[in-house]
Amino acid sequence: MLTIRPCSLKFANEYVSKLHRHHKRSQGHKFSIKVVDSDVCGVAICGRPVARGCNPEEILEVVRLCTDGTKNACSILYAASARIAKEMGYKSIQSYILDSESGVSLEAAGWSYRYTTRGGQWNHTKGKPRRTDQPTCPKKLYSKEFK
Repeated sequence: MLTIRPCSLKFANEYVSKLHRHHKRSQGHKFSIKVVDSDVCGVAICGRPVARGCNPEEILEVVRLCTDGTKNACSILYAASARIAKEMGYKSIQSYILDSESGVSLEAAGWSYRYTTRGGQWNHTKGKPRRTDQPTCPKKLYSKEFK
């Protein structure tokens, strides 16, 4: 039986470093969780939205989600992240996935497709340049609104 447990950002980032196909460690988080049976099957790192236009006091973002392929682990992590975000008082939760990914786990967790970004590289007008070791392809935005 799969069960949700809290975990540290350090633990979640180590898991992401070992198993995530295309993303590196997360810089920070509001909280991280793991899904376990006899061993850890996956992690979710939830934090402030990456897009500048999103209010971080109203919207939480799943910035990393990584599993070992265990059936239903992704949808369980997305559903648990949404429940926790709602309890914390957020108005909605969101996550971006690659355009090549189906989104079936998000839909199974009750999330809705919103739109697909154009993709591409962008930089701050001031300060340090953005990372270039992350995918710059179009991405699909999924979200779940809370009542």
